[in-house]
Amino acid sequence: MTSIEIGTVPRSHSGRDVADEFRRRAVELARTPVLALAWVVVLIALGWALVPGLFTHFSPYDGNPDASFLAPSADHWFGTDRLGRDLYARSVYGARTTIAATLLAVAIAFGVGTALGLIAGFRRGWVDTVVMRLADVSLAIPSLLLAMVMVSVLGYSTYNIALAVGISSIAAFARVMRAEVLTVSSRDYVRAAEGLGVGRVAIVIRHVVPNSMNSVLALAALEIGTAILAVAGLGFLGYGAPPPEPEWGLLVAEGRDYISQYPWVSIMPGIALAIVVIATHRISVSFRKAQS
Repeated sequence: MTSIEIGTVPRSHSGRDVADEFRRRAVELARTPVLALAWVVVLIALGWALVPGLFTHFSPYDGNPDASFLAPSADHWFGTDRLGRDLYARSVYGARTTIAATLLAVAIAFGVGTALGLIAGFRRGWVDTVVMRLADVSLAIPSLLLAMVMVSVLGYSTYNIALAVGISSIAAFARVMRAEVLTVSSRDYVRAAEGLGVGRVAIVIRHVVPNSMNSVLALAALEIGTAILAVAGLGFLGYGAPPPEPEWGLLVAEGRDYISQYPWVSIMPGIALAIVVIATHRISVSFRKAQS
């Protein structure tokens, strides 16, 4: 039998080609003003989380009772709360807790869900059946309810919230990854590699995974906004960090008793939260357009 060089196998795009395409599309999409603004918002939120001291000189914990319930002004952009603490400073420092928990939740869902979807889609058979039925059961339960139950079992803390939110989102990633793997596995270059005797592990690493990630990455971008809402929502209900820790959901909850007289106590942190979620959603939409 005549030997055939592996180099003749029809191959998927290399990692460098994918990176170049991604950069090219990123430049094109960055020229869209709304998308550029969304990236600015996300970068500012990350700046709040990483170096909050650069954005405010106020302490998130120390207050001045004589300055309680001050309306938003040039001195206090978001106003002050009942203890005279600057709400903008608390929102800035609260980004670290909320965003860290969000990224942890998405990382758990992305890592575990992608791995399960890859195994189910490539192995198929009974493995696929078991993984997908478990995913169906998970998706049948409202994610917020599932997260609340898990936090109640694990204990109240922001990072237990992150773990619970991440676990409740695994099924979505698994289903998307499985669908992509099934599509890519039927491509000619994968069949050609199999026909030439290339190992299954090599096929997965070189062909299947790189060409299955577009939809999963778009889902991850969308899931960031969803996870922020879930983390903040559970924090609002009292499942997260206890006072006086600044956390976006808790900040909104602290002002609910004063909403009629001092609405900015809840509204200003809530607006910041909403803007970040909308920005992440807009970026997710751009990822979906880029892969089409």
